Amino acid sequence: MQELAEANRQALALLLTGNRELWTIVAISFSVSLRAILIAAPLALGVAFLLAHLRFPGRRLLISAFNTLLALPAVVVGLTVYMLLSRNGPLGDLKLLFTQTAMIVGQIILCLPLLVAMSHSALQAADRRAWETAITLGAKPWQAMLTLMYEVRFGLIAAVVAAFGRIIAEVGSSMMVGGNILNYTRNIPTAIALETSKGEFAQGIALGLVLLLLALVLNFALSLLQGKGAITP
Repeated sequence: MQELAEANRQALALLLTGNRELWTIVAISFSVSLRAILIAAPLALGVAFLLAHLRFPGRRLLISAFNTLLALPAVVVGLTVYMLLSRNGPLGDLKLLFTQTAMIVGQIILCLPLLVAMSHSALQAADRRAWETAITLGAKPWQAMLTLMYEVRFGLIAAVVAAFGRIIAEVGSSMMVGGNILNYTRNIPTAIALETSKGEFAQGIALGLVLLLLALVLNFALSLLQGKGAITP
């Protein structure tokens, strides 16, 4: 019990004193995950819109595939990307293994199914009259699409928040394709795993607190947006 209390005290000291190694890990984690979500979100929203508003052969199969991939383990994604980018893999000449780019690729693969599935559900629940009205008023298809997305913006924002939360906290893919290199690919989850395996809990607790604070801030911001967007009688 005393050791745990001491570890918590050291963790708070690391956070409050601006420990350089700790905040470098946090910066790398946020940088990689933000880039991954910024790349994946537009693609996922486009796919979700097509699945919600177009009828074509194989549509139901695609929806089922994305729903199935929601349970895709991060370590499987990491193994797949590793095999593709390794020296003997088909993309080995790109020399991307153990780089931040490889981590971003893995995180895009991880968050894409979640973004598509949640965005598809939100778009299907939207009032189709918003789309029809926009088209009737002379809007171009892409303008009508943006109008419809604005109507369900809270559901889409929730999808982005959930996807970001998944990738910034995943460890399997980042460890395998990033290599956990200090000051380059070591992010919050891989650093926690490393420090725990060494029996050094202070930094792991501090980084865990950062993740908890992030979850609190994101959910509070989403609740605040929803409250501002609510229609009051």
